[in-house]
Amino acid sequence: MALDQKWKELPAVQSRFLFYSVAAGIVFLLLLLRLWYLQIVSYEDLQARSIRNRTRVLSLDAPRGPIFDRNGVLLVDNRPSFQVSVMRQDVENRSLLFERLSPLLAMKTSELERRWQEGKRFPIYRPVPLAQDVSRKIVERVQEHSVDLPGILIEVRPVRDYLEHGSAAHLIGYLGEITEKELQSGDFNQYRAGEFVGKTALEKKYEPYLRGEKGRRLVEVDVQGKLLRQLQMEPSTPGNKIYLTIDRELQRATDEIFAEESGAAVALDVKTGEILAMVSRPTFNPALFVKGIAGDEWRALAKDDRHPLQNKVIAGQYPPGSTFKMIVALAALREGVIGTERTIDCRGDFVVGGSRYRCWKKWGHGLTNLNKALRESCDVWFYQVGLELGIDKLSKAAKEFGLGSPTGYPLAGERSGNMPSQEWKHQHYNKPWYAGETVIASIGQGFVLATPIQLAVMMAAIANNGKVLKPQVVRKIEDWEGHLLLHPEPEIVRQLDYSAADWKTVKDGLVAVVNDARGTGRVAHLDNVLVAGKTGTSQVVRRKSDEEEKLGKDGEIPYRFRPHALFVAYAPAEKPEIAVAVVVEHGQSGGRAAGPIAKRIIQRYMELKGQVPQEQKE
Repeated sequence: MALDQKWKELPAVQSRFLFYSVAAGIVFLLLLLRLWYLQIVSYEDLQARSIRNRTRVLSLDAPRGPIFDRNGVLLVDNRPSFQVSVMRQDVENRSLLFERLSPLLAMKTSELERRWQEGKRFPIYRPVPLAQDVSRKIVERVQEHSVDLPGILIEVRPVRDYLEHGSAAHLIGYLGEITEKELQSGDFNQYRAGEFVGKTALEKKYEPYLRGEKGRRLVEVDVQGKLLRQLQMEPSTPGNKIYLTIDRELQRATDEIFAEESGAAVALDVKTGEILAMVSRPTFNPALFVKGIAGDEWRALAKDDRHPLQNKVIAGQYPPGSTFKMIVALAALREGVIGTERTIDCRGDFVVGGSRYRCWKKWGHGLTNLNKALRESCDVWFYQVGLELGIDKLSKAAKEFGLGSPTGYPLAGERSGNMPSQEWKHQHYNKPWYAGETVIASIGQGFVLATPIQLAVMMAAIANNGKVLKPQVVRKIEDWEGHLLLHPEPEIVRQLDYSAADWKTVKDGLVAVVNDARGTGRVAHLDNVLVAGKTGTSQVVRRKSDEEEKLGKDGEIPYRFRPHALFVAYAPAEKPEIAVAVVVEHGQSGGRAAGPIAKRIIQRYMELKGQVPQEQKE
């Protein structure tokens, strides 16, 4: 009976066994299929995901191209800089991370949070910089605590190193972080948010040459984002080399000579138009902008009433004063208004239309011809000649020399100055031109404005008998294999039409200014080099009385009301090589303030050329 019962139950047991066996077989088959799918079908995709989970692609910034002087002396280079950054996807608790990181970097957690928020504009895979250009000591502290700082990494980036500090800062320019507007303009397609680009002057103009090509580094990290090892690296390519026209030694000397004065000085090669030295004072240190200038530092520069950020060589507009008188003389000679021996009796003043115009020499210069008028800077002589010439002919001659319009300086920021005419006044003021305005324009005052670079171009044109040259700042650009990418040639803007006799007459007067015992520019005399030049003093405000002069308690004119001092020159007078223009803001006297600066610039140039012994340096 029991045996029969067992036989009856056997099919049911077998059925269950078969069912479970089939079910188990199906499960194992599914597992095998899944394993086949993962290892065969999805192998490449899963491998890529695995690699992404344990590797990072880090960008390697390309060093910007170095900048050299005309002799190959390095002026601007790059230096390695440590940057503490964070990979956002590796951070689970950023508040805790910032609490740990804050004392190590000596930064407030609020500042770290601000930089984190700013970094959200970057792609998630890009490191967000938290602290830039940090010291090695800070790097060591961070590395010591790396176990507690998930997502934090140390990057080494090249940053601009301005070896001459503030010297030639206005020529070279500075860098700044690229803006959203620039990124959207279409001119910066190869740039990304957070990168630095040239913002002014040479750094901006030649950005395509200076910017190199980025490299990249493939690294392996652990689950916390800590660097384990480098897997692959594609090195970056540095930017191209730029050689400037300036001479570092002459540039340094000009900076030292100018000292703490405000103003500008520029020296040109009279044959090529190359700028040999360019100084705008006060200056600034472009290194301040390397990692992003602090707000208080920027405000201090922007609000300084001496305008350290302005390149006064090309953007400072000053009444040229008596440095303008050569133009009046040349124009009057060409138009036949005067001859070389035309004499005018200067008794200290000149009356036109009931207005009295004074000569700088109260008791007058007596009978004065052109040579004496230039040598002793007689205002009355030029009042009379300018009035006879007329403002329109004077304006035309001045514009031919480059006054009243940009010279063609190759970098941005040049201003045009101003050279008035009857038509100009009608357009701007809807008023007629008056004879008295011609009188004051004839001594470089009134509506007449010029930049130092215009005055230097003017002097170079006089020195080389009428070749008006376009200023040059770049000699050549080369790649790292020595291939020439750019080589500007001297450019003659125009050739002026004056007779040899006219040139000689005016040049003789300029030589007398510096070398005659009665010359107003005697202070610029050099024993070994014949210098030709002209002094100038230009009023900042018109003054008629002591009350209007706003004299201080000690009888001194307050600094902001003092006249500007100017001096223009070229040398050697027999065979000119260098032209110089100097403006000392509120220097009061061209002979006393600007003349010595021009003299020492020329002297240093001659020393560097070996034409003046070093021991004669004053």
